Amino acid sequence: MDSIELDFNAILEYQKNRYPYLMMDIATEVVPGKSAKGYKNLTSNDWFFKCHFEGDPNMPGMLQVEALVQMSALSVLTLPGNKGKVVYLISANNIKLSRKVLVGDCFEIETKLLSWKRGMGRCEGTGSVNGEIACKAEFNIIMPDVIKEYRVKQ
Repeated sequence: MDSIELDFNAILEYQKNRYPYLMMDIATEVVPGKSAKGYKNLTSNDWFFKCHFEGDPNMPGMLQVEALVQMSALSVLTLPGNKGKVVYLISANNIKLSRKVLVGDCFEIETKLLSWKRGMGRCEGTGSVNGEIACKAEFNIIMPDVIKEYRVKQ
């Protein structure tokens, strides 16, 4: 499948997260069923900098992981019939947080969909700033609407 680029408004068409919880600005390359790349430009207006932490503002590690999950979700939401459906994180493993992500940083997100079967996906992602890895994680996602199609009918 060909790759597509999604600007901010196109991202909103495909997935349900909204400001202030949307953790990406642009998806520069989405290969449906395979991978997604993009970024979030961090500004002093981002809500989490005001409370995490006073005197040392940085992007919380779990929001870095959330950014990976949201970007990865685009690789399944762009598959035929999935636009606008809900995707949930169900587990995350091997999370590595290795650098602070600060006001003014461009948080670059790169994800791969390792498998997608019956509404369940296995993924991995990396977040970086200026080519330096800030976080890595492996995680599993589900799309409840697709899972329902495979339930045994009684």
